[in-house]
Amino acid sequence: MSDQAIDSARAAVLEIPLFRGIDIPAASIRRLGGLTNLVFAVTHHDDHYVLRLPGKGTEEYINRANEAQAAAEAARAGVSPEVLFADPATGVMVTRLVAGAVTMSPEKFKSIAGAPARAGEVFRRLHQSGATFKFRFELFSMIDEYLKVLATKKMELPAGYHEVVREAETVRAALAAHPLPLAACHCDPLCENFLDAGERMWLVDWEYSGMNDPMWDLGDLAVEGQFTAQQEEEMIRAYFGGEPSPHDRGRIVIYKAMCDLLWTLWGLIQHASQNPADDFWAYAVNRFERCKSLMSTPAFAEHVKAVARG
Repeated sequence: MSDQAIDSARAAVLEIPLFRGIDIPAASIRRLGGLTNLVFAVTHHDDHYVLRLPGKGTEEYINRANEAQAAAEAARAGVSPEVLFADPATGVMVTRLVAGAVTMSPEKFKSIAGAPARAGEVFRRLHQSGATFKFRFELFSMIDEYLKVLATKKMELPAGYHEVVREAETVRAALAAHPLPLAACHCDPLCENFLDAGERMWLVDWEYSGMNDPMWDLGDLAVEGQFTAQQEEEMIRAYFGGEPSPHDRGRIVIYKAMCDLLWTLWGLIQHASQNPADDFWAYAVNRFERCKSLMSTPAFAEHVKAVARG
């Protein structure tokens, strides 16, 4: 943990009205992680907070005002910790720390009994909450926007990317054939954005959230969590309370491929921005290869047909 990161956190705390009057030197600040942002636990006596400082360059593709609104709505829906402070101009945010919760990972989703089911349940609570987010998460528009960002950086794309985007037009047509009501969705369900408190799961990090097809969340988590077929079924059945329709299952499978297509570009933006948190070129290439592999299977084509039929 760098002293510079902790110094940045202490400097931010000094500027936040919520913390006025507390003894800053006596407060405990420790780094929690984050791929694109700096996230810290701040403890002062018996009060526990999470401080999020936005990462360099994130203003190019994240609307912090939309994020703050979504985080507050999700908290009111009971699926995310209380938002105590949010500055839409800077992206600095403070939320309540969920005591005793485990930050999830693909390994923990495999080792903690019932975790995939609890993830399905928290998705259902969110999607059925009636919450309304300002942003509309529109997959193909976002692909276009990310490509525009990359064009300004003269970034190389993995070989064949544009060809796969063209192939995805069939997917786009199938999804558009029977439009479904949009719901408030997380849209970026990395395992680390789930906090397992044992009896229930919580969701955090609403940077990419928006009104979306709710099946995106299920498909994306299945990919991010590297779920086995059994884990995926556990999540899906907990969400639906039983077997989903072929149409719903098809949408989940479609979004498993489409999330990889989109997050390939996100990874390339991180690479172009020289984000040191990971090897984002390898991240992007791996996601793209996984997308191509799934889209090339006969089963994928059958799921697309099921979605087109409605």
